[in-house]
Amino acid sequence: MVSFPNAKINLGLRVIRKREDGYHDIETVFYPINGLRDALEIVRGTSDTPVDFNITGLTVQGEVHQNLCVKAYTLLKQDFPSLPNIQMHLHKTIPMGAGLGGGSADGAFTLRLLNQQFQLGLTQDQLTEYALQLGSDCPFFILNQPCFATGRGEIMKPLSLDLIDYQLVLVNPGIHVPTGWAFGQLIPTIPTISCEKIVSQDPSTWQDQLINDFETPVMGAFPKIRELKELLYQYGAVYASLTGTGSTVYGIFKKETIISLSFPEHYFVYKDLAD
Repeated sequence: MVSFPNAKINLGLRVIRKREDGYHDIETVFYPINGLRDALEIVRGTSDTPVDFNITGLTVQGEVHQNLCVKAYTLLKQDFPSLPNIQMHLHKTIPMGAGLGGGSADGAFTLRLLNQQFQLGLTQDQLTEYALQLGSDCPFFILNQPCFATGRGEIMKPLSLDLIDYQLVLVNPGIHVPTGWAFGQLIPTIPTISCEKIVSQDPSTWQDQLINDFETPVMGAFPKIRELKELLYQYGAVYASLTGTGSTVYGIFKKETIISLSFPEHYFVYKDLAD
């Protein structure tokens, strides 16, 4: 079976408090980017290896056993010993470490695909619990629709948010922003207005209200990322922001806007109608 794990962006991202377990409580709106996708195929294995894992496309750093797809299989195998050996092929298109949730999507979609293919009978809530064990962004990709998220990101409230009348541009300059460093730069605070309330308004009102807390430290340390946000506004974006801890910056443009993009060749650029 084949599935297509998609990217996401954060519409606002506030870090509210540090928890006793070392994680942080956040507030954000997750929005799926269905046009930007990896490809994931799982078939029954033909060897004694539990997971015969192959990756093509973008280079993925790290040991195979640390990949979230393999971790997802291992997690389910603990509770479902009859889960057969598999062959898994992942084709990477979504940039890694970019704030787009590509790795998290791959892990969550592995859970979904294994559940479907081998009829494990797991509910959405159960899949969400497994996904949270993989990472804080993973539960979103079980729901995979616009939602207001709190807690570590696993407490999700679906939203009727639709950007069909807008174009979306994502730009990644290939800069690595260490996640631990980024969180260490923040002093958690409770926002006066929630992201949920702000995104219920027209996107043209978001600029001074919808805040990603990581922008100030990240753009201070990496001026090229700040320049990207400024450029997207120059190109006519009604709203532009960092997603996650970066380094991808996105711009939301009215559908009728003619966008003439010009970025260095090594930048990753995605442009499509928002969906």
